[in-house]
Amino acid sequence: MMITTPQPSGTLPDRSIYERRESAVRSYARSMPRQFGKAEGVWMHDDQGGRYLDFLSGCSTLNYGHNHPILKQALLDYIAADGIAHGLDLHTGAKRDFLGAFEALILKPRGLDYRVMFTGPTGTNAVEAAIKLARKVTGREMVIAFTNGFHGMTLGALACTGNATKRGGAGVPLSHVAHEPYDGYYGPEVDTAELLEQRLADPSSGLDAPAAILVETVQGEGGLNAASAEWLRRIAGIAKAHGALLIVDDIQAGCGRTGSFFSFEDMGFTPDIVTLAKSLSGMGLPFALTLLRPELDQWSPGEHNGTFRGNNHAFVTATAALRHFWATDDFQRDIGRRAALLETRLARIAADHGFEVRGRGMMRGVNVGSGELAASVTAACFDAGLIIETSGAHDEVIKVLAPLVIDDAVLGAGLDILETKIREAMAADYAVAAE
Repeated sequence: MMITTPQPSGTLPDRSIYERRESAVRSYARSMPRQFGKAEGVWMHDDQGGRYLDFLSGCSTLNYGHNHPILKQALLDYIAADGIAHGLDLHTGAKRDFLGAFEALILKPRGLDYRVMFTGPTGTNAVEAAIKLARKVTGREMVIAFTNGFHGMTLGALACTGNATKRGGAGVPLSHVAHEPYDGYYGPEVDTAELLEQRLADPSSGLDAPAAILVETVQGEGGLNAASAEWLRRIAGIAKAHGALLIVDDIQAGCGRTGSFFSFEDMGFTPDIVTLAKSLSGMGLPFALTLLRPELDQWSPGEHNGTFRGNNHAFVTATAALRHFWATDDFQRDIGRRAALLETRLARIAADHGFEVRGRGMMRGVNVGSGELAASVTAACFDAGLIIETSGAHDEVIKVLAPLVIDDAVLGAGLDILETKIREAMAADYAVAAE
């Protein structure tokens, strides 16, 4: 019989080693104080017998769930055969197989022609490479990013990030980036693409000619703001008209999270550069790519590198994921069907309380209006065995990032918990207000 409900543990683990030795910078462990030891599919288990339904998926790093058996077996077989683990940028069979699968199953069917740059292992490394390349190719310094954008924690990517708390940790000025208003930032009546065009066309606006325009089609950490296809086409046209490269950050929104492999598919434009990471390996193994049009591949050998750009274990699981999930369009159709279920349920929850649904595909959430309310709801969800987190400028959006492979019944059970905890939190607020 399929398990559909969580079974959280009621006692806390011994956390003394973490409190004694781990940096205070840790965050998720504070709101989810358990010690996890096992995971499969959509479930995580703590060492005290608790079972938790995962609606976080490693911030979209586990789109195919935990320890998918096909991906896991591919890795086990590779390790058992003493396959190369670390290869810098040497040619290996694992890299060859990944590049071949990526070309045949992802690029060619979509009519895309990108060179594949293996960067350091995380998303911020891919963004750093992208903006560094844009500056090299164009000879310009300025990058245009957008309000509420999040692109990483290393200095170049952090300069493109909007969040004040994250930026404040830099300790140095974060320069050569202009943060322009994202789609809908001033409300539906203001066309922010037109504002950007006006600024770039005005030689007295003070906005320097950009090397690149960097954009997320859906802002994962910024509150699940989803740009319209029309707005994104306008931004792409503006970049081209002003000699800038268009970079799409698909680190959280890619690999099927918004419905298609790339979040910009069928939107009527093609980015010059794309960054990928998170679910690219399929197993949670560190792996990031920067994709670039062939004519932009102007690097000299070794000009940009990284010790762990050759994670062959990640190549193996990524190849298995591509072959299993993306060889046909069946998986994409299933994501679309499940995304419609998610949208319908969240819309019903939001309508009951006058809230707003945000996002696209299986990257959706509910804006409950305040970070305090969102925090109380997610804490109550965790107590009920549902792992779920928040996003947005004030952490006001409760974000559902369930694995894309989740069964409909299990998805429904998790949303039942979310609906109940929102209703209880709203009732408690009403009771306090009435006193």
